[in-house]
Parts: sequence; C-alpha cells; structure tokens
Amino acid sequence: MPPPGVCLNIMEARHRQDGYGSPTNPENFLNQDYNQLKEYCIIKGVRYIDEMFPPDRTSIGEGILSPSDLARVVWLRPAKISPNPSFVLDGVSRFDFGQGLLGNCWFLASIGALTFQPDILGQVVPLEQTFDENYCGLFHFKFWRFGRWVDVIIDDKLPTINGRLIFVHSIDQNEFWPALMEKAYAKVCGSYTDMNAGTPSEAMMDFTGGVHICIELSNPPLNLWEMMCRAGQSKSLIGCGTPQGVTLLSPMMIAGQMMSQGKVVNLVRLWNPWGKGEWNGDWSDRSSLWQTVSAQDRKICLSVDDDGEFWMTLEDFCRFYSDLDICCLCPDFLDGNSSCQWKTSLYEGRWVAGTTAGGCMNNRDSFWTNPQYRVKIDGEYSEKTGSKNVLLSLMQKPDKRNRRLVQNLHIGFSNVNIYLLLQYKEQKGKFPASFFSSQAPAAQTKTYMNAREVMEFVLLKPGEYLIVPSSFNPNETASFILTIHSKAETHGLFFFLGDLKSGGFTIDACRSMVALMDTSITGKLNDKEFVRLWKKVITYKDIFFLTDVSRTGTLSLSELRNAFVASGMMVSDDMLNLMALRYSDSSGHMSLESFISLILRLDCMYKIFRQLSSDGKSMNLREAEVELFTHHCLNNLFLYT
Repeated sequence: MPPPGVCLNIMEARHRQDGYGSPTNPENFLNQDYNQLKEYCIIKGVRYIDEMFPPDRTSIGEGILSPSDLARVVWLRPAKISPNPSFVLDGVSRFDFGQGLLGNCWFLASIGALTFQPDILGQVVPLEQTFDENYCGLFHFKFWRFGRWVDVIIDDKLPTINGRLIFVHSIDQNEFWPALMEKAYAKVCGSYTDMNAGTPSEAMMDFTGGVHICIELSNPPLNLWEMMCRAGQSKSLIGCGTPQGVTLLSPMMIAGQMMSQGKVVNLVRLWNPWGKGEWNGDWSDRSSLWQTVSAQDRKICLSVDDDGEFWMTLEDFCRFYSDLDICCLCPDFLDGNSSCQWKTSLYEGRWVAGTTAGGCMNNRDSFWTNPQYRVKIDGEYSEKTGSKNVLLSLMQKPDKRNRRLVQNLHIGFSNVNIYLLLQYKEQKGKFPASFFSSQAPAAQTKTYMNAREVMEFVLLKPGEYLIVPSSFNPNETASFILTIHSKAETHGLFFFLGDLKSGGFTIDACRSMVALMDTSITGKLNDKEFVRLWKKVITYKDIFFLTDVSRTGTLSLSELRNAFVASGMMVSDDMLNLMALRYSDSSGHMSLESFISLILRLDCMYKIFRQLSSDGKSMNLREAEVELFTHHCLNNLFLYT
C-alpha cells in the first residue's frame, strides 16, 4: 500500500489548486480551526488554553533564561498584566514595542517594516480581534510558511516575571498585539528559543509570501535608487543589515529627494529596531546640513529624538551597510514599466540521499540525478531594451518543526545548471550526465550558500531552459521550493525529480509474477501468458546485466535509473524515491529478483492505466471496476508483504 505521505501529497496538491493555503483561505496550522475552537469556548464559557503550545517551560525552550529565572516565570493573561488590555491602541506603529530578553531583533525589525504597509499588516494580523465581545483568550495570526499560508492559533497566556513581560512588550502597557504576534511566531518556530538569531528577510518573507530580492551594497546595480523608490511606493517590506546587526529602511520616506546647496541629494531614512543608537555623520539628526534645505523639508523630515530613526545619503548607505532586502507581494517593482505584469511559477521538490541528491557539478557522475525542471520562456527580445527578466528563488523547506534544529545545506544554481536548450528540444525524460558535460550555462549563481533561500536575477532570452537546483555536497536529503518569476509567460514543459538502487526467484516472487501475467484470471498461466512472461524476464535480465557496470550483481541507484531508461520507461523522481524505499536492500542496492518483480509491476500498472484512461491523463472507475482494479493493485503490492 502506498504510504500515507503519498496520499497527503496528492491531497495537498489538490487543495492548492482549489486555493487552499492562500492568504484568504489559509491552512489550519497543526490542524487547529480558529472558528471551531472559538465557538466551543464561547458555548462552554471557558478561556482557551493551547495544548499544542502550552503555557509552560517547553514553549520557552532552553538557553535564553537561567534555571532560576525559568522557575520564576508565570504565564498570565493580559487582564492580569494591565488594567485595560487592548489588542491595538490608536493604530499600529514601529514605536509601539520594545525588545525583551530574546535575541530576535531581526523579527522586530520585520514587524517594524510591516507597520508601514497596512494592507500586508491586515493580512498577517487580523485587527478585528479584541478583548471585549466574545473574548475567550483565543487569538490567531497568519504567516506564509514554505509555499502556503497558515492560520496560527494561540492562547493569550504570556510569560512574565514579577508581573512584567519578559519578551516583546509594548510601550503602552495596555497594548498586546506585538506580544501576541511574537508568541504566534514562536509557536511556528517551535519555541521562543527557536526565534533567537535570524535575518529580517526570513520574517519578511513569512509576512508577504511574495518576492524576495537581496542586493549586495558593495556592488549595487546602477538603478539602485530607482529600484528602492519603486519598492518604497509599492507594497514592500524593506530591511538592510551591517555585519553587526540589522536595520529597517523606512519605506514611506525612502523616495524623498531634497535640494541642498543647489544640488539634488538622495537621502535614505532608516530605523534601528533597538530604538536607540543612530548615525552621527552627514544628515544625522544634528547635522548642520539640515540648514541647507527648505524649512518645509526640514519640518517634514527632521526629528532630533533619540528614537533610532535617522537619515543618511545613498552613498553612505552603500558604504556602511552590507546588503538590502526587499520583500514584496509581487515583483512589479523590479521593472520601471508599470504595465508589465510578472508571472510566477512554483515547484516543490526534494533531494534524497542516494537517489536525487547529486550535489554540485563537481560531482560529474551524479550531478544529473538532481531534480531537473524544464521551462519555456515566451516573449520577444531586443538587445536595445534587454534587461534582467527572470528572478529565480530556491528555498530550503525544513523537515523539522523546531527552527534551531534545522541544518541548512549549501544550496544554489551551480555554475552549470541553467541551460539554453537548442538541439535537445526532442529530449524525453531526464537529461543524462553526457548532456551536462557538453553544455555551457546560460546563467549561474555566484556561490553556494547555507541560507534558507538563495536567489538570482538574470536575463534569459525567449527559449527553453533546463534548471537544476542542487546542494553543494551529494547525498544530502532536504526538501525545497523553486520559484520562477518572469516578465514573460513561462511554461513548465515537464519536470523530473530523481534516482534508484540495487539469483533465483522465491516462491512468493513467482506467485506474484504469475498473478501479474494471469490476464484470464484463472490462477495459472496458459501457453501464451507464460511465453509473454518469459520474454519479459529475459529482456529485463539483459537490461539488468547491461546496466550493472560495476559488476556487483546488483544495481546501484544510478545504475537502476539507467535500467529504466534502457527499458523505455519514464519514472518521476517521487516514484523512484518510493521504489528505492520499498525494493532496495539495507545497503541501498537492488537484486535481479527485486528489479524484475518491480519492473513487471510497473509495466502492468501502466498498461492498466492506458487501457482505462480516455485522455491519457486521468481515469474514472465504476464500482465494479474498482474491485477488479484493486485485484491488480494487490498483486502489484504483493512483494511489500
């Protein structure tokens, strides 16, 4: 029987097609339904307590509090912390909150950026929540998590010591949206401890679910100022960082240009999420240069409060900051043409050690086994107007819930993994190793990075391309999301994911083969059925020994893939991964007996599908047909028992 994960993958794919996991229809995180739980609490007249993120030390985690402080923690609801608790007081602002004992300024900087964009804020933080009518101690927030939006539920018990919040706290003690939002994100990460240390782009992506582009300020694009202005005017969250920490760009004012001494000056407004500590060079709060601008500009822009917000020139910004992160709902800000509508395609894949984890191009014998994605880019191209038109994003998708336990691989689009397809347009199936040794890249990433996400902004002329994401080292297992943003229409022609492994036949294997070839359903083989089976066995035996180039009497994973190619079968990486799990021995190799049993089953199932499918894509079964189909499936699964 196929494992439950296969069914779940199919169900998730169907849900996504129906819009499930979108901002307006998010998935229930940990299967907790907000409306059902709220209705239950109201009917029962109880205050909600979240069993999936309980108010105890497990939700705080280890390492951020001393054992003595951890013992002093008391979880209190807002009504026990302040006299008049409110979710939001007088709107939301970057000045609403301050950091606590947790080292999550990266998260707070992202919240600060979020306060500049009301539309995005309302998508993440349902602002209609209150402590008044129908209050039951239950709140929820929405985050984008690795390809889908999730609705995260929490109770409102918050960790305190001596009645004071120990993590994020509001400047006004009666306002609680920042503390509750931090708790919801801590739940997503696994605990409060799991939020310790990070980059603003991670949280900003989780607030937008859109496009992320990172610009190295040591080598900025020529149109940096124009791009920043467009981002500031669009629905973007913008952050930047130094080697020592993170800073938020204030996008509401980023497009401001001022006349100073007869010259136009491009000034960038920044905010330090620590709330204190500001730039003291040119155009700082007390700089004499402010006297060279108009009184109106000075009144609008200048503030001498020690609030962490300050101005600096674009040149100084590039000199003292290392990178700029822009996260936006869509990539329209990348192009100066407002009529241009970018298209987005998203693919989920997986590297599996021994099957689809071929490593970078340094591993010439296995690189081709990586997942391969073939896309076609439409549109016209002119050298005069040629500009970067495709943004590629590769994001690792963790297998563990706890953020601190995730070990990011070094990932990227290696120096030979995006190919312009010319004479290979008729190629079917996965491209072999020989293809990669003869082709030059059409685009490439500079280096592999052990980051959650890497991206490349490239120029690709209209044509067909093969994109091969990979980890640097082979045989490293991880899931990933490949996103392609393009000015022109892109088409996924097909995509392939991965690889497989490997005496006399046992009685069980023989019975299984008889059942497979017993088309007359008599329990035995007639002359024609036996001859047909014998010919298939001989054919597959020859393929087995032809592809066993290591001469071990078994098929390794790469050899098994070649065996399928030689047999004329195209098998997706997902199917190959399942077959590797089911049919390989403990060393990851496949015997002749297992190979023949497997390929006979596949051949049989493909023929059944072709016979019952009217369009080659799907099939419908009547009740009586289900019973017959189940008979064949059980035979197919005979070796599993």
